[in-house]
Amino acid sequence: PLFRSGGRATVLAATKTVPAETVNRIYDLGIHTIGENKVQELLEKYDALDKRFDIHFIGRLQRNKVKYLIGKVSLIHSVDSLELAEEIDRRSAAAGLVTDCLIELNAGGEESKGGIAPEELDGFIAKIPALRHIRVRGLMTIPPKCDDTEKKLQYFRKISGIFIDNRAKKVDNSISMDILSMGMTHDYREALECGSNMVRIGEGIFGKRIYNKNTED
Repeated sequence: PLFRSGGRATVLAATKTVPAETVNRIYDLGIHTIGENKVQELLEKYDALDKRFDIHFIGRLQRNKVKYLIGKVSLIHSVDSLELAEEIDRRSAAAGLVTDCLIELNAGGEESKGGIAPEELDGFIAKIPALRHIRVRGLMTIPPKCDDTEKKLQYFRKISGIFIDNRAKKVDNSISMDILSMGMTHDYREALECGSNMVRIGEGIFGKRIYNKNTED
């Protein structure tokens, strides 16, 4: 884990496009948490992955694919609608499980990205206690791409402030708010400075890769 102000942060290796045999090598280097952002790719790799890994799902998730993740991942980072939360709850109930999730916030109001508008978060959280088979562990965000460090810090500070406010509320046992997942290869330092305790690093671990537009790094 990385050091950050006030504690430690978990390094999640974003493993998109990386073969399972390559991913497996990082476990003994001390990186024990990995994240996939495509359901199909996760399913193709799953049997070959070192079962000691803590596997997360970090990409945008369609409701019709939720069933493939239940029981395979320990945390879904990208809950961005009540309908998706309800589907995760339904599939988890059928499997006799409780699935941990993060609520994705759209920090910059970008139409091209998923996430709930920050001003809608309170209303969304109020509906979570009725879903008995999901547990909200915190928040995730991907800020707009920009070269202005101060502007990026403003986005991170905004989401961090919302995280701290909601952590203090203790609404229900199904909402614990202990994970703030923000920061990737090119901005994790700024994210850590603003209180992130989980950073998603792809290129910084595995090297430069070719992505389609609007994908997780």
